[in-house]
Amino acid sequence: MADEDAGVLTIAADAMGASAVLTPHGVLDSSTYRSLRDRIIKAALEEPQAVIVDVTDLVVPAESAWVVFTSARWHVGTWPEVPIMLVCEHPAGRSAIARNGVTRYVPVYPNLEAAIDSLACVGVPVRRRARAELPAQLTSLSRARELVTEWLTAWSQTDLIPVTKVVVTAFVENVLHHTDCMPCVRLEFDGSAVTVAVEDADYAPAGVREHLRPNEAPSGLRVVAALCRAWGNSPTSTGKTVWAVIGPENRL
Repeated sequence: MADEDAGVLTIAADAMGASAVLTPHGVLDSSTYRSLRDRIIKAALEEPQAVIVDVTDLVVPAESAWVVFTSARWHVGTWPEVPIMLVCEHPAGRSAIARNGVTRYVPVYPNLEAAIDSLACVGVPVRRRARAELPAQLTSLSRARELVTEWLTAWSQTDLIPVTKVVVTAFVENVLHHTDCMPCVRLEFDGSAVTVAVEDADYAPAGVREHLRPNEAPSGLRVVAALCRAWGNSPTSTGKTVWAVIGPENRL
């Protein structure tokens, strides 16, 4: 078990079966909101069966802060689609969570056992995964493309290699151009779609400018947006992960 110090909020991390269990202690307010959200997202990106947050000992002076869990769920809703669940042992806390609309997206349970029991009927998707940390050098662009070819060939998904190489190039190039970080490339296949994810230690989200200047070529991220089923940023406690989902309809 490990604790992360986030001002007046600490977060204990543990595991129960295939699920990650986070137990925050302290005050949830505007100064700790982001650290809790990003810690939940980071746990979800490790792709456990679920992320269960025990909020029993959390002090929430302003009820509106409960929406931090809705925000975290929104960030992982498309990928990696890991459910976020809450545990609160006192009825008043569960009522406050429901009153603020959180339970529309994030269920709350009276104890950890009830949360675990609810997962019994949830199937765990079978995913093929690979990852590699690359140096902060231009040679990482060609190496990332080589890895995509190796991994997708091994998974018998050669028809998705061309578009996946375009996407991974754009993501790694973005890291090298805008940060001094080492990009970490992740690839996974869930049986129907491929997800490309590139992590870095910079907190600034990747984005596409709304308007192009005359005669300006589209950016790599604009190309990604046009080629993929979905793409986005997931902030974490150590930076961010930029990801894209590529389906059979996106083949080049």
